[in-house]
Amino acid sequence: MADKVYHTLFSRISNGDYPVNQRMPSEHQLAEELGVSRPVLRNALEKLRKEGMIYARQGAGNFVRAPSVSPVGFARVETLSDIQRCYEFRLNLETASAVLAAKRHNSVILNEMEEALEMMRTATGSLVHREDADFAFHIAIAKASNNHYFETAMRALREHIYVGMQMHGQSLLSEGGDALTHVFEEHDEIFRAIKNHDSALASSLMRAHLEHSRDRLFGGGLIDLSMPE
Repeated sequence: MADKVYHTLFSRISNGDYPVNQRMPSEHQLAEELGVSRPVLRNALEKLRKEGMIYARQGAGNFVRAPSVSPVGFARVETLSDIQRCYEFRLNLETASAVLAAKRHNSVILNEMEEALEMMRTATGSLVHREDADFAFHIAIAKASNNHYFETAMRALREHIYVGMQMHGQSLLSEGGDALTHVFEEHDEIFRAIKNHDSALASSLMRAHLEHSRDRLFGGGLIDLSMPE
């Protein structure tokens, strides 16, 4: 739950919903709005503070910190071509991070992957697609690479990835429970390959998973992205 709250607040801050140097809603308001306990909310807020997204003023609450200059930035998703390009980039980025994750992971990050999988398992059983759990799983793999460039790129792409995940989720729900179950199993197989240090299998499974997601979304008919003469 703390991860879900963290990703929700991260998204709001990134989108400018909470202005820089302005006071965020109180902990009581946020906990009530997000439907979580104060300890869960504080866990998420602490993570945001550690990452430099927010800062606290004694007796005044939490404030959004002005972002430092970042070398990574992407324009908002505006067209289906943008979504296809995002998948194209992820196919290269995430297959590489899966290879490194299989070689470098530890028990702590494996537990993080398992927690995300468990959220996905529960959602699948309830015929729900949870983009937050899906993204949490993929970001955990990037973290497991022990190369912060992979995680930074994934976080920079978060909103773009969410657009594709939401559309993919709608497609899965229209197909029924079997489709949701199949996608969950794809994630579970990737996890097991990483856990077993099988980098080649982890890479191929990640590629297949992203290609299946993309092709389901585009119906197998990709847009021609060739540059005009």
